Amino acid sequence: MKSRLKKELGLLDVFCIATGAMISSGLFILPGIAYAKCGSAVILAYFLSGLLVLPGVLSKAELATAMPRAGGTYFYMERSLGPVAGVIGGLANWLSLSLKSAFALMGLGIFAVVIYPDITLLQVKMIAVGCCLFFMVLNMWSVKETGRAQIIMVFVALGILAFYAIWNVPHVRLPKYIPFMPHGFKSVFSVAGLVFISYGGLTKVASIAEEVKKPKRNIPLGMLSAFFVTLSVYVVTIFITVGVADSTALAETRMPLSLVAGQTMGQWGAILLAIAAVMAFITTANAGILSASRFPLAMSRDRLLPRVFRYVNRRKRTPYIAIFVTGGFMIVVILFLGLEDLIKTASTMKILLFIFCNISVIIMRESKIQNYRPTFRSPFYPWLQIFGIIVPAFLIFEMGKIALVITGLFVGAALVWYRLYVYKKIDRQSALVHLIERITAKELVRKTLPGELREILRERDNIIEDRFDRLIKSCEILDIQEKMDVEKLFSKLALTLSPRMEMKESDLVKLFWERERESSTVLAPGLAIPHIVIPGKKKFDVLLVRAKAGIRFPGHTKPVRTLFVLMGSKDERNFHLRVLAAIAQIVQDEDFEKHWMSAYWAEDLRDIVLLAERKRFKDG
Repeated sequence: MKSRLKKELGLLDVFCIATGAMISSGLFILPGIAYAKCGSAVILAYFLSGLLVLPGVLSKAELATAMPRAGGTYFYMERSLGPVAGVIGGLANWLSLSLKSAFALMGLGIFAVVIYPDITLLQVKMIAVGCCLFFMVLNMWSVKETGRAQIIMVFVALGILAFYAIWNVPHVRLPKYIPFMPHGFKSVFSVAGLVFISYGGLTKVASIAEEVKKPKRNIPLGMLSAFFVTLSVYVVTIFITVGVADSTALAETRMPLSLVAGQTMGQWGAILLAIAAVMAFITTANAGILSASRFPLAMSRDRLLPRVFRYVNRRKRTPYIAIFVTGGFMIVVILFLGLEDLIKTASTMKILLFIFCNISVIIMRESKIQNYRPTFRSPFYPWLQIFGIIVPAFLIFEMGKIALVITGLFVGAALVWYRLYVYKKIDRQSALVHLIERITAKELVRKTLPGELREILRERDNIIEDRFDRLIKSCEILDIQEKMDVEKLFSKLALTLSPRMEMKESDLVKLFWERERESSTVLAPGLAIPHIVIPGKKKFDVLLVRAKAGIRFPGHTKPVRTLFVLMGSKDERNFHLRVLAAIAQIVQDEDFEKHWMSAYWAEDLRDIVLLAERKRFKDG
């Protein structure tokens, strides 16, 4: 069954999914490895990595509020860069999130040793597989229950980490930070690339944006609060860990927090931090299955993957096929694959995807599409996006040859899939194209992206279509470029409306003049609403007019550039008043005139009216 997903996630769910997706191996395993590479400057490396992630986070928050659809980065890349980029982005997102989640489940084994020292590798893998199956079932059952489980586990983990920090502050020794940067700044930059994946989970929220209630508020607020909380947790926790732990032991351990907890609290402290780590790894895996499974769903909707992935459970509204395939892939990774090079590959793909998100924001804004209306706009545009493109690109070359080769092979495989499967199935009239094509092929853009964005915005803003909307969707639009007087205007209106009204042009012109002589239809500077009563019953129509050069109405010095032309029979008097009230609300928007005059195509004028905030009547 092809269907929209159910909106069940609130602000707390968004915060916990994003936070839970970040606090895992990046905090409980990687600090020891990172410390061995750059010493005490590991604190700076985590902070620098967070700064490099921030442009992508802000860009994704903007894109997610403009296009809250399943698939997140894939959806943005496909809509801004075209189907080729969509295939690469969608599969890369799915693969990197699936790998990260599989690694998180395997990470359970490292900490299971603290609780059960005699555990075997096979038992570790069986535990990971069991957890994976459990979360597969939970995600198939209900997004709401998945969110609830995430909230509980995230707050337990955060609570333990807060206790860890408070307990160990008195044990911090400043000499342990000297020398601060023993291997130079290059090592810090290299480690920043290594731990970049630690923040990558933050944007998992974008892939489940379609299931978020009040996305205009909850997505940016949830993502940004999760980012700053997690960045603080990373920096404070690692600062304390470096200031307490023995440097040699810290460089060799894969359980840095448990090492310090055992040193200052005893065995019970090591076990407590192991429990926090287990919670963190489980939340990462849970969020990973939830978000990664949305990429096949979104790609299937766009015919980039077989249609089977778009099937949604009729009652639970969960994409069960996509969840099953994602979970199955994770189980294969857990059972058969090594981790180190694949982790670097996942990090490389994440860096590329963050770069493409910044590119997508630039393309969407510069396309000047009226229906691109994010409720959150990334600050310092475009300089922040340019920074987020150039600087992280250098991190890619720090990931090693193997990661680069694997990433290159993956991109090649995605291109082969596009050529063999996607290329033949995509209808070029409905596929989105690159920025240059959007600028030059106006008729293509008019039929694809703006219309799709309009429907997304209607769903996002919960706009209920009424009779006035239905009239606007089918009405005629005049986009007049030259100067003209009222007489010529009325003749042009009559020529356009005569076939629709089934009346003679001369009769319509006469009606317009009679109405204008009674009292001017210019109701505000630059705005006129010519309206006439026509013969018959149950007749009403609207005509939208933009006159860029302006129309001179008698008795008015300012030229009229916006016209709503109304025609109705006498029995439609009540509806006529409703239409006037609707127009009044639309034109009172402070940005109305700016949007009206800057609209690139005539069809954009229709969307400005359809998407306006106003009172709507369910009964028509």
